[in-house]
Amino acid sequence: MSGSRAKTVAIIDDDRNLRLAVQDLLETEGIVGEVYESAEDFISREGYRTADCVLSDLRMPGMSGLELLKVLRAQGHQQPVLIMTSYADAEAETAALKGGALEFLSKPLNSNRLISSIRRL
Repeated sequence: MSGSRAKTVAIIDDDRNLRLAVQDLLETEGIVGEVYESAEDFISREGYRTADCVLSDLRMPGMSGLELLKVLRAQGHQQPVLIMTSYADAEAETAALKGGALEFLSKPLNSNRLISSIRRL
């Protein structure tokens, strides 16, 4: 993610405190964080139009992060997607990566790994 304008990361998680903490972390690194409380919120507010990268929780009420990834790809949106979860297991990680996610991150998030992953994109 290089260029002159600040990059935008959509942060999608049903945990408000986590959304805001990640947003603050990204902004200290010069990355714009836009927060969404659900995958449906992200879609209805057309967050995919401004997001250079999507950071989504795996398990949320309603649409999951994997379902969101499928919808984005089916609609032709190709921005990088990182999936995060408190429920990490090999099956979920395999499904996320096979579905097109570029990273599978365990919560609590390692801030250095998160920033590094976003910068690599």
